[in-house]
Amino acid sequence: MQFDEITYNVEGPIAWITFDRPQYRNAQSWRLLDQYDQAMDSALADPAVRVIVTRGAGGNFSSGHDLGTPEHLADRAARGIADAGIEFYENFRHYNLDLLVKWRNASKPTIAMVEGFCIFAGWMMAACVDLVFAARNALFLPAMLEYFSLPYDVGVRKAKELMFESRFLTAEEACALGFVNRVYEPEDLERETRGYALRVAENNPVVVRLSKAAANRAQDLMGYSAFLDAGLSDYLVMMANRGEARTRGGRRLGGVELALRGLRGERPGLTPPSDAGAAE
Repeated sequence: MQFDEITYNVEGPIAWITFDRPQYRNAQSWRLLDQYDQAMDSALADPAVRVIVTRGAGGNFSSGHDLGTPEHLADRAARGIADAGIEFYENFRHYNLDLLVKWRNASKPTIAMVEGFCIFAGWMMAACVDLVFAARNALFLPAMLEYFSLPYDVGVRKAKELMFESRFLTAEEACALGFVNRVYEPEDLERETRGYALRVAENNPVVVRLSKAAANRAQDLMGYSAFLDAGLSDYLVMMANRGEARTRGGRRLGGVELALRGLRGERPGLTPPSDAGAAE
């Protein structure tokens, strides 16, 4: 398979899928998501692969959905997807819910290896995998999103706090909330992620697969999957009614702008993280 917006490599029992748009901080275009889905299918079909790791090139995991790069706008025009109606809804649902649910239920264990920015759709990607290993410089930005798992990810009260304010979580805070499993120094992240994946690969694949299925089922019995479906509807209603202007030629949502102002120390009473200087 030929990919241009991701890379796919198999290293022993580990499949590495890398978002490869570093010039856009790995913003997620439809083309990238299509290629990611193809890579996931390949990894799941390969009997040699025991663990799948997702990461981003260039020091960032993902800056969110692509809202206006020239490549994505050209692809969108070529596909001729309408801005409203059932065709719009089916396309929107496909890229923002159905694919993520599919990846969440993948039959093999999945790990997100996160460094740098993990914004909005980046959070969605991290939320739909099994484990999240993060570099100490990782910055996570959740919100009310299309794949709205946030109350399950961090708890209802914390989810409200974060959505009301719109601010970044450091890797340490995300770990304390249970969203991130482990935090490492940036130079150690890949080595430690690989080491963990190799240990998982030594386990009986039947044990791993059924353990994952049982854990996911426990979530589903608490209403997780039905909640995701309802959350997409709530998100669409919110987007239709808030009338929010985007900045920088349509490529940044207001919630991201607020969070970035916090990193720069431009919001009252909000102390930026110690690594904020690396942000933008």
